[in-house]
Amino acid sequence: MAQYDVLIVGAGHGGAQAAVALRQNKFEGTIAIVGDEPELPYERPPLSKEYFSGDKSFDRILIRPASFWADRKIDMLLGKRVATVDPVAHQVTLSDGSTLSYGKMIWATGGAPRRLSCSGHDLAGVHGVRTREDADRMLAEMDRTTNVVVIGGGYIGLEAAAVLSKFGKKVTVLEALDRVLARVAGEALSRFYEAEHRAHGVDVQLGAKVDCIVGEGRVNGVRMDDGTIIPADMVIVGIGIIPAVEPLIAAGAAGGNGVDVDEFCRTSLADIYAIGDCAMHANGFADGARIRLESVQNANDQATTAAKHILGIGEAYHAVPWFWSNQYDLRLQTMGLSMGYDETVVRGDPANRSFSVVYLKNGRVLALDCVNAVKDYVQGKALVVGGIAPDKAALADPETPLKSLLPA
Repeated sequence: MAQYDVLIVGAGHGGAQAAVALRQNKFEGTIAIVGDEPELPYERPPLSKEYFSGDKSFDRILIRPASFWADRKIDMLLGKRVATVDPVAHQVTLSDGSTLSYGKMIWATGGAPRRLSCSGHDLAGVHGVRTREDADRMLAEMDRTTNVVVIGGGYIGLEAAAVLSKFGKKVTVLEALDRVLARVAGEALSRFYEAEHRAHGVDVQLGAKVDCIVGEGRVNGVRMDDGTIIPADMVIVGIGIIPAVEPLIAAGAAGGNGVDVDEFCRTSLADIYAIGDCAMHANGFADGARIRLESVQNANDQATTAAKHILGIGEAYHAVPWFWSNQYDLRLQTMGLSMGYDETVVRGDPANRSFSVVYLKNGRVLALDCVNAVKDYVQGKALVVGGIAPDKAALADPETPLKSLLPA
């Protein structure tokens, strides 16, 4: 049985960064990364953006080249999945029946795309967007695809819609709520993106309730609850993820919607850490609420926290959340978490396609959504970190630099 001082389960951003951080901080023990895909660790966000559009080859989205992992003696156990965890014996059993033992384990598995529960969800041509294989499968179908229906008006769905409309496809976005991005952004940003997609020929339907997917073996349409059928050669489902934590929960780890971790990313099981999309943690930028954060920033920063704790460097996780999204020629950058806001201030004119939405609670800045407004994004971080309560008129004036609103 192979033995590792640190076993990392999951070969995404968090798993890769955990291994990098261990070696950067002079860890000399043995390390292995178990990944359920055959690929070396690669960046996920470009799957629905630059990789999908053909602007970046797969080699260009690798987190590190193969030589990096070999040079640092990090074993890559790819195309393998952890089926069970024995936290007492410090062992895992893989899907092929083999076992590995560990001193410490970092669980960085992310999640699987949430699937539709209606009939037809398993027809050919119905896709999630989570892996290279998902993206390649969709790209292989492009030549025979005219009509695409995207279910879910979150970032993944809108990014895919933007690329597909550039490909000249007839795209329909179905969002069950009354606006896109409803769970992550304020109304000003939602309405801006709805208008942008419509201007690019995308049919954005709000309050849209799907009844089922129709087709014989392969999708040919989406039936709505009013009986209308929208033609579809391809359906892309972007309705969130289900955190991949079943083996940990089965082994007795505390959790449910993800696995619970403390400020050092420790689970309730001895010597097991969890990081990234699947880690439920108390976040200081969400008023201490316990949340899962699905972002590259969170995965990387929690990976560093866990790695340092293993090395005896006890630095609690307290990183400012940030996100980004590329759609058409729009670069959206978000700083902070807007959940719980009670007021918004718009800086600049959305009609100029460069503006920011600032989210406040009790007058203090919680977060910013910056569209083609890099200066606001960079300077706004200090307002979020400091919980600054700026003058509203100055905040709304795009000619006033945000850094000038900081206390002297």
